[in-house]
Amino acid sequence: MKKTLTRWLRQHGLSLAVFAVIAGLLLSTLPSVVSNSREETLRLYEDVLRRTVVSCYALEGRYPPDLEYLSRVYGLTLQEDRYIVQYEIFAENVMPEITVLER
Repeated sequence: MKKTLTRWLRQHGLSLAVFAVIAGLLLSTLPSVVSNSREETLRLYEDVLRRTVVSCYALEGRYPPDLEYLSRVYGLTLQEDRYIVQYEIFAENVMPEITVLER
């Protein structure tokens, strides 16, 4: 039994070592991939908000008074469980400040 195990390790040891190194490298890059994906999703959500606000301005000649208006009139889905959106409007003809933060 011991000889069989030793022979098997000798035959497949290099393959196991290479596999372990590759698996380790993949696992070490996983957190950065997840972080990049979250940042990109946040950026895309903010971009959708801005485009919807600009569409409202183009169609109505004024910026929307609040996010609920965008949701009700333009069908924008507010993801309040995932994001905090700060929407500060100064005047109807001035682009609002939009900040999106992850919860």
